[in-house]
Amino acid sequence: MKSPKKPLQAQPLQPGDYYLNDQGLMVFTAQYHLKRGYCCGSGCKHCPYKK
Repeated sequence: MKSPKKPLQAQPLQPGDYYLNDQGLMVFTAQYHLKRGYCCGSGCKHCPYKK
């Protein structure tokens, strides 16, 4: 099965797309990943596309 095409332009962040962890780093949520529509392969903590 082909993976979805990547969008041509980054989408603006919306409330619920990320949070800041205890170290102050931005952590993307599953909501963000689903809106993006594909797995980047970076091993994101909340990636809904894990195999």
